[in-house]
Amino acid sequence: MRIAQVSPLYEAVPPRFYGGTERVVAHLTDALVDLGHEVTLFASAEARTKGQLAAVRSEAIRLDPAPLKSDLAAHMNALAQVRARSDEFDLIHFHTDMIHFPFFSHMAERTLTTLHGRLDMKDVSEVYAHWRDYPLVSISDHQRLPMLGANWAGTVHHGMDADLYRFHPEPGEYLAFLGRISPEKRPDRAIQIAIGAGVPLQMAAKIDPADRDYYEGRIRPLMEHPLVTFVGEIGDAEKSHFLGRARALLFPIDWPEPFGLVMIEAMACGTPVIAYDCGSVPEVVEPGLTGLIVRSLDQAIAAVDAVGRYDRRAIRDRFEARFSARAMARRYVALHETRSAQSTPQDLSYVLGA
Repeated sequence: MRIAQVSPLYEAVPPRFYGGTERVVAHLTDALVDLGHEVTLFASAEARTKGQLAAVRSEAIRLDPAPLKSDLAAHMNALAQVRARSDEFDLIHFHTDMIHFPFFSHMAERTLTTLHGRLDMKDVSEVYAHWRDYPLVSISDHQRLPMLGANWAGTVHHGMDADLYRFHPEPGEYLAFLGRISPEKRPDRAIQIAIGAGVPLQMAAKIDPADRDYYEGRIRPLMEHPLVTFVGEIGDAEKSHFLGRARALLFPIDWPEPFGLVMIEAMACGTPVIAYDCGSVPEVVEPGLTGLIVRSLDQAIAAVDAVGRYDRRAIRDRFEARFSARAMARRYVALHETRSAQSTPQDLSYVLGA
């Protein structure tokens, strides 16, 4: 099958540091190539891929040093290039939310659009109601809740390249927090859990300009505790070491997380997850096997000791079965092939499995 993968342009593919969607696109593209498909990746020029790269911008937007830049113009230019080559592909797979809708409606049946973000924002549901011809893919069933009536083709959980993460058979001596310093990620909870459990916490996190005041006013003072170490933003090369040597990953979110890549990155290293019961968490974490789902600070503190006794090989095995890039790629291919064989769209989550 000839497939176009259309990535957003905010981060490199894969990202140099923080970045979820572009990381998934990178791993999905490579896995599809490994399965024998002909894949063209539309992304910024520094992308690293097993597919054919169609460079649509000189570099990704976030780390581009240009003082003035337009993310809207960048994506419009990219979509123009995809449209010019659209006849070359059997499937055009968009990861760009909704921006492509006005330009590809005459070929919507040859597309998939994976939605990577939250869907409970004002005006969003009206867009998907207007352009109903586009088959949509959710990254968790929970993500769909604000738009249950949309044209859902299926749910495909994210996957990552298994070879990128090194298995660590023994638990380490610290807890890990990996992500962004932002109110919805609740780094304050992570610090409270570590202090309550009396276990060191290492925090590898990005600080966006929009969250700088939150960091300075709320989080930085908490980091002065002797159990807390701030590592800063890290990339893929450092993740196996950082996550694999941890006793557990703390995922104390306070928002409807559509998926949460860091949870499966930890599992790939054999590291259990302690996560608050929000968003996609119950679809990702299997209590008693890959981690624990908690609803209070006391439960989270108690979980630190409990998950230290988990079978880390079993955690890695569940990652490979459920969340490897190859498993993700196979589910996307099955979804497209099943849709192509049917005359009317329908929900195919049952085809994809867990």
